[in-house]
Amino acid sequence: MSWGWLARKRVLLVVLIGFIALLFLKSDWLGRMMYPIPFKDSIEQAAAEQKVDPYLIAAIIRVESNFRADKLSSKGAGGVMQLMPDTAEWIIGAAKFKTMSRDAVMSGVEENIRAGSWYVHSLHDQFKGNQAASVAAYNAGPGKVGQWLQEGRWDGTLARLDQVPYGETRHYVQRVNYYYKKYKSLYPEWSR
Repeated sequence: MSWGWLARKRVLLVVLIGFIALLFLKSDWLGRMMYPIPFKDSIEQAAAEQKVDPYLIAAIIRVESNFRADKLSSKGAGGVMQLMPDTAEWIIGAAKFKTMSRDAVMSGVEENIRAGSWYVHSLHDQFKGNQAASVAAYNAGPGKVGQWLQEGRWDGTLARLDQVPYGETRHYVQRVNYYYKKYKSLYPEWSR
């Protein structure tokens, strides 16, 4: 074993320790690099138009599609906000989006974000501003979440998320909440 090899190994170790230290320091540039928000302008515009929190829209998009516009789920949900075709059609009618088509909502980023933001606003109204319940309803459907709340199976809080009967929905709400907090800390320019 040569001393040159040991010296290179030490340098590599120092570089690795420095990189790890960087990861644990509060550095906004690194955080923004690890948690980017593609389509930021579209999210900001749709959130303002629909009077919803842009951080919430970004968090839902991150969990639903990781900002992949071409994502199509095995159940047929599409776009960055993963809307089902029937839901997209219902949104277009209920929101009176006269110039929007189902195909545009399913394939266009701006249309998908606009329709999805309207739906989040609708759920927010339906669940009287309860963000946890609204997010759960985005995943499991408003009928199921309404039933859980009415029957007392879940109190609608993050603290009692363990009461949610669907493991997928519990995990979904936790992940959206995680990204919501992360985006809120990294992108303060959206704070109202």
